[in-house]
Amino acid sequence: MTMHIRRSSEEIAANRARYEEHQKKGLEFAPKALPAKSEKPAPAIAAGTIVHREKLPGGWYWWTRVKAGETLRIALDEGFSTVSVVAWNADDPSERMNLPDTVKVQWTTGLGKGRVIFSDMGKVMFSITEDSSGAHDVLMGGSTASSNAKKYAGQNGRALRNTRDNFVLISTKAGLDKRDIPAALALFAPVRVDADGRFEWKADLVSEGDYVDLRAEMDMIVGFSNCPHPLDPNPVFAPNAVTITRIAATEPAADDLCRTATAEAVRGFENNAFAAL
Repeated sequence: MTMHIRRSSEEIAANRARYEEHQKKGLEFAPKALPAKSEKPAPAIAAGTIVHREKLPGGWYWWTRVKAGETLRIALDEGFSTVSVVAWNADDPSERMNLPDTVKVQWTTGLGKGRVIFSDMGKVMFSITEDSSGAHDVLMGGSTASSNAKKYAGQNGRALRNTRDNFVLISTKAGLDKRDIPAALALFAPVRVDADGRFEWKADLVSEGDYVDLRAEMDMIVGFSNCPHPLDPNPVFAPNAVTITRIAATEPAADDLCRTATAEAVRGFENNAFAAL
């Protein structure tokens, strides 16, 4: 039996006022123009600011804890690979990366420099501060044992590593469960939608030397999997090693692009600030 909860006239008025305030902010806010792709090669990392550097072999996974303000640079230094990413709030892992909300709130599936990645609590988890490709997939997710078995049948595909199983291993080692794994962001996965609404792979959008910088906006547990995307047309399972560098925290400027580009981002960072009180 469903119970209908009646709200008082005061609660209704307060909710309406809150909605109208958000609507007013959105109508008055002029979004900033987002920049072009970051130039290559990637800018040098300042001496003494490297907290850790990990060489992630093809097919393997890695996870780490990051502090708010630190940056993770994921770089294709040795050729093309797709790197899938998941993240949880380190203080409360029930809060996790939420790609549907990230897309819905920002009205775009095109993540790139200047955009942010939201949690399922409406807070900002990552800011994309640099990005040389702008070719990332937020819709399809990563590979599974089943997709590998079909795609790489001649190479004993079921025995090859896949993103789903890699994330299960990460969640277990982080004290979580496979049910805690959110939808994964696939970096350097040039997926586009054609005129007929079908997914297609645009290989020319990504090349060796591409990189993306993700600035952490809260303390997090972050997991990475270096396995081919399900749409990658290469019939051979041959992902290249990827370099992931954890860079020491810096204080964002008052006019930081990611924090001020859109009304949605501003509200997300307001939620971060409120949660920190």
